[in-house]
Amino acid sequence: MNVPSAGPGWYPDPQGTGSYRYWDGTRWTDALSSAIPPAATASSDTTTWAMAAHLTALAALFIGLPFVGPLIVYLTKKDNPFVRRHAAEALNFNLSIMLYTLILGIVTIIGLVFIVGILLLPLFLVLFVVWIVLVILAAVAGSRGEEYRYPLTIRFLS
Repeated sequence: MNVPSAGPGWYPDPQGTGSYRYWDGTRWTDALSSAIPPAATASSDTTTWAMAAHLTALAALFIGLPFVGPLIVYLTKKDNPFVRRHAAEALNFNLSIMLYTLILGIVTIIGLVFIVGILLLPLFLVLFVVWIVLVILAAVAGSRGEEYRYPLTIRFLS
């Protein structure tokens, strides 16, 4: 097996599978990736901006537009691929959540006419709690230099 002289990272699989295998600095691991290898370890400044891309959504919630924070990070740091990916993911997620909330609001208002909408009101609280938890998980992943994909997100930006 071919042993790289470089540090830990993703390298072409020495077994010739066409995939990438992770070298931990001492040995080949079982981790394989068929996609483009993940970005190299991000610097402290980069991980801080990636974390900020997610957490600014919480701050922007006070003005009622949680996508503003991730949009600002996306526009100011789009030259950094790692930060750009995190900002795009946060922006996509927050736009998706706004769309889901709008649809739930319309369905609830229509349902209130038939009294069924009262049963939908707790879904707003559930959606809000899930939003906060997922934003925090994504921020932690960004601060660690890891990639994160929100579930049930419409990919408006890639």
